[in-house]
Amino acid sequence: MYIICSDLEGVFVPEIWVNVAIQTGIDELKLTTRDISDYNILMKKRLEILQQHDLTLADIQKIISGLKPLPGALEFIDWLRSYTQLIVVSDTFTEFADPLMKQLGRPTLFCHHLTTDNSGHIINYNLRQKDSKRLVTEALQSLNYKVIAIGDSYNDISMLRKAETGILFNAPNKVIQENSDLMIASSYEELKLIITRIIAEE
Repeated sequence: MYIICSDLEGVFVPEIWVNVAIQTGIDELKLTTRDISDYNILMKKRLEILQQHDLTLADIQKIISGLKPLPGALEFIDWLRSYTQLIVVSDTFTEFADPLMKQLGRPTLFCHHLTTDNSGHIINYNLRQKDSKRLVTEALQSLNYKVIAIGDSYNDISMLRKAETGILFNAPNKVIQENSDLMIASSYEELKLIITRIIAEE
């Protein structure tokens, strides 16, 4: 039996940090896991920038509350559920994701969480597990599931490679070129075709 493991940002919803950068005018926050492969380096840089500009968790949540799912995402998720189960596996944080997951109909989400101080400033991030996307895939496979994984960034690659089928969705050219052996899709319709074919061949 197949199960879908998918990234969140860039697949179903806009990139959160990019939108925070746009709304605040802080261009440095536009960097994502599409640009920097080391998540620890990326997050430490982000937290430094937030402190420098006195941005709190509430400030970021206010921006996130105005985001909407990507066009076609809700319809695609509904279609997926008619075929199999979906687990969203993301390197975002519970404190960021909740309003977005509500709009998506609350599929199962595995992600991380944040630590804030008394003034609401984010002082640390807490990984649920290191390389959690790959480990989620392995855990499902240990339960005799076959995994179709969908992602768009460097931090998705270990999950995509561990899955029976890994699909890069609307990934940057650099990521595609460095992982040219993976399947590629640029629209939800292409994803549907790939998934339908794989499940039909089971």
